[in-house]
Amino acid sequence: MNRATISRRRALQQVALLLGGALSAPTVAGVCSTATRRAWAASPAWAPRTLSAAQLELVATLTEHIIPQTETPGARAAGVHRFVDTLLTDHYPTVERDRFLAGLAAVDAQARSRYGKAFVESATGQQVALLRELDAAAYAATRGDDAWFFRRMKELTLVGYYTSEIGAMQELHVSPFGAYRGDIPYTAVGRAWA
Repeated sequence: MNRATISRRRALQQVALLLGGALSAPTVAGVCSTATRRAWAASPAWAPRTLSAAQLELVATLTEHIIPQTETPGARAAGVHRFVDTLLTDHYPTVERDRFLAGLAAVDAQARSRYGKAFVESATGQQVALLRELDAAAYAATRGDDAWFFRRMKELTLVGYYTSEIGAMQELHVSPFGAYRGDIPYTAVGRAWA
């Protein structure tokens, strides 16, 4: 492996650790597909094939809350919403794609019920409060369709982000130290290293 890059395989391994060790088959297939990776690259000609414009914006907003812009670009800048649309189109079976789309509709319905507005039109604090509830429910002992959707949304966000150039090269860094050395003070590192 080139010291200046991180392989997709290595990025997937790291994301799997963040998610507790398991990634869905459609997500892995999408990341491993060169054609899929090219399909969602930053191209002015790119257009969604599964998500409507409103759904694409909802996905972009959700992913940006999961991985917001800080001193490094967030999920929106990394094109994670494009990644989600491309995987839904090229790798998800119809049943799972429909389940994901139903999950998006449910998030919007919950926002409309609570705040009288679509999720993307709600105030940032309202969006965050709803996402925190979805996150808590998704990782509680009892899981239903809402849990499946939010877990998959997080999976796609993390995988899409950390396998993008922005996530792999700006957020994570290839370790300049080589082999693991546990005696380096965190203040000397300054961020997460790949």
